[in-house]
Amino acid sequence: MRTRIIGEICRALLFLHSNNPNPIVHGDLKPANILLDANLVSKISDFGISRPLIETNTNTLKYFTENPRGTFAYIDPEFVSRGELTVKSDVYSFGVIILQLLTGKLPSIVVADVEEVVETNSLHLIIDKSAGEWPFVQAKQLANLRLRCAQIRRRKRPDLENEWKLVEFLTNVASLTVSPRFKLDEKSVPSYFMCPILQEVMKDPHVAADGYTYEAAAINGWLDSGHDTSPMTNLPLLHHELTPNYALRSAVQQWLLKHP
Repeated sequence: MRTRIIGEICRALLFLHSNNPNPIVHGDLKPANILLDANLVSKISDFGISRPLIETNTNTLKYFTENPRGTFAYIDPEFVSRGELTVKSDVYSFGVIILQLLTGKLPSIVVADVEEVVETNSLHLIIDKSAGEWPFVQAKQLANLRLRCAQIRRRKRPDLENEWKLVEFLTNVASLTVSPRFKLDEKSVPSYFMCPILQEVMKDPHVAADGYTYEAAAINGWLDSGHDTSPMTNLPLLHHELTPNYALRSAVQQWLLKHP
């Protein structure tokens, strides 16, 4: 659910930022301004300080004010120091929100904490377990996305349009539903039956070029989103061909018959 909410926020920001002829910046993106309906579908609210951007003499789109407003810990540092509001201001806030959904920590401390654990490859230490078991690959991708979005320097932040393929992939993976018969006690499931991306028992296992076996829908989503590296090793893949793992699929099916 949290991954899907991240995708919905990103899609909403892309809609605002692509408005013609003047992109719209929310300017105060934070959890309190993200509403959830009965089905936990998110909507961005409170456009009180939103502004359309105007093209400057340097062919850049921005809005200038001598009185920057926003919420501490979510506001773009360069907006505070320069008074220049751009689409990258929303990107910064989006990065902080990703970290909160991933870790459950307060925004005032979460940025430094995540930077430290990513550098030491110990992200699992601060993942919010109350959300359930985060698949490691998804959690790492979200943490890295945040590190790109919440850069102090605006020019180092990515365009959300360029990040959409990754967000869409993570959202699609999160939305994959698994039959109740696959919701088994993890301790009883052989580890090689589990998809490294979904962390669920595989129904249609396929071997990728890195030698690892994945659920077909998950690895296809990874490749279709523009990745050329292995989800497990982060090394380049020699090709994108997938080979059905019939032996493993047969073993999974036989095992499930004994563990209904």
